[in-house]
Amino acid sequence: MSTEPIPISSLRGTALDTSTPSSQTSSLPLWDRLSTWASENKAVVYSIAGIAVVVTGAGVVYYRSGSRTGNRESSADIDAKKRTSKKERRKAKKEKEKEKEKEQAPPNTTVVQEQERKRSAPTVESDPSEGLPHVDPTTVDSLSGQDRLEYATKLKVAGNKAYGDKSYNDAIDLYGKAILCKPDPIFYSNRAACYNALGNWDQVVEDTTAALALDSEYVKALNRRANAYEHLEKFSEALLDYTASCIIDGFRNEQSAQSVERLLKKVAEAKGKVILNGKEKKLPSPTFVTNYLQSFRPRPRPEGLEETADLVENSGKGQLRAGLVAMEKKTGEGYDAASAAFDKALELRDLGEHEAFAYNMRGTFRYLRGENADALKDLDKSVELRPSLTQSYIKRASMHLELGNRGGAADDFEKAMEQKEDDPDIYYHRAQLHFILAEFAEAAKDYQKSIDLDKDFIFSHIQLGVTQYKMGSIASSMATFRRCIKNFDKMPDVYNYYGELLLDQQKYSEAVEKFETAIEMEKQTKPFRMNVLPLINKALALFQWKQDFPEAEKLCQKALITVATMAQLLLQQGKVIDALKYFERAAELSRTEGEIVNALSYAEATRTQLEVQQKYPRLANRLQGMGNQFGAPNMR
Repeated sequence: MSTEPIPISSLRGTALDTSTPSSQTSSLPLWDRLSTWASENKAVVYSIAGIAVVVTGAGVVYYRSGSRTGNRESSADIDAKKRTSKKERRKAKKEKEKEKEKEQAPPNTTVVQEQERKRSAPTVESDPSEGLPHVDPTTVDSLSGQDRLEYATKLKVAGNKAYGDKSYNDAIDLYGKAILCKPDPIFYSNRAACYNALGNWDQVVEDTTAALALDSEYVKALNRRANAYEHLEKFSEALLDYTASCIIDGFRNEQSAQSVERLLKKVAEAKGKVILNGKEKKLPSPTFVTNYLQSFRPRPRPEGLEETADLVENSGKGQLRAGLVAMEKKTGEGYDAASAAFDKALELRDLGEHEAFAYNMRGTFRYLRGENADALKDLDKSVELRPSLTQSYIKRASMHLELGNRGGAADDFEKAMEQKEDDPDIYYHRAQLHFILAEFAEAAKDYQKSIDLDKDFIFSHIQLGVTQYKMGSIASSMATFRRCIKNFDKMPDVYNYYGELLLDQQKYSEAVEKFETAIEMEKQTKPFRMNVLPLINKALALFQWKQDFPEAEKLCQKALITVATMAQLLLQQGKVIDALKYFERAAELSRTEGEIVNALSYAEATRTQLEVQQKYPRLANRLQGMGNQFGAPNMR
């Protein structure tokens, strides 16, 4: 777990609450939480009465749009104004504004609470150095209610001064005496601030919990307790408190929102490591493996490994060839057999000039199983034995990028180009690196270079069209895809990706038509190992277009592997508990640590939504008020 400093600067040096004690706040009815879903990057959008919380693999982003509703006066109101004098109209307007403020003001906000406390506070001596009362457990019971309130206020003022002087232990003693006179949430929270300054996190939790028992929506206490929980590495508890704080405070505190993002990642990473350590290393779906292998241009088998070559089956070269034959089946069983054959080939040795290629293939399948460290060792050995095998550099670059080593990835592409600068695979995969890093202009150049060197590789064309779309060149992108359909009219991938761009433009009918074309082509050409992505995309299109959940669910069930998509659709239906189960299942099925953390981020955001609903059910009026002021933005 991370032990780095937590950037909650406002908590250690924050001004204390200086308002005075008052009665508890009124209760609120139950809250009805709305959910919406955004398609780009398969993000989950929680729309909380108009406040959209977008959870992505990179974290959490909060969006709030401008008001969509104005204050419009009816014609009768206007006619009535014409019949009244200016003075009467001004008076009526002021009264109307006051009434409106009363109606719209959230009854439980911290600002209102503090203002009420200030208004109800008795006038007392403000100089903390004079007339401090003597209070202890033996004498407090003898004080009248008025005396207790006055003593509590004086002791709090003195505590605030001691805190400002950094005399934290004195401040703790003074706030403690104030609490004896009147257990007030402000006193507990201020004493917690002293413990926070001293790094006594357990005491911070104890005092803020006492404050929240008296005022469950006290934002400062929530933030202080969340900060303490984070220092105690109780990240789930901290996440819950920061999320509740964001909702209660109307999403105005950017620091709290950033804390939610940070903690979602921490919780997901901690749980992800546990899953990864106990996870059996196995290959992902055949579709995933096929797509990865097809990202390299097909090449003939190395000389000496052809089907006609006379090789002993139980030899290094024989097993290497057996692995290549098994790969060509493009099935789960075939890929498992290929992986085992490449392992055995290196165990049997006697590979001669094919040793570097054998390390390349074993490293490839180790990478696909998520064994990145061993995969890197194999590719290191491959380039050491045969530097001219550029594919080993390219694959190693992809692994470096997945592990966050951008510099290592760039270096490997340079080394590959030194060996063979006209290899189109180098430019295609370097373009992928630029695309992932959102360097779209550089990506477009490399995709085009890859096409110039080999115009028959369809994925360079498809990715160029997608990149142009990302750059905002919609017309160029559409033209690229029309050329693709003309030149690769029998390839389902073209129709599928073209459909995705049409769906993003909300051209639902055209998008569904393209997905259906891709599905039919997949059935005809690969009936037993079809790419399920067009099925998934059609499901999402029908759901966004017609809210047709039953049909979307059927398509997802046909796709079999669309666990995360089902989770998102269930969330949109308000079936949060079912969605949570699917997100957790998606994490179990994920291959790499990054994929697991991404799935768990969805799961933790969903779980926190449930917990907040259960723990803080009294937010309906306030959130409905926000919904009248803020409309959920259009997310794509």
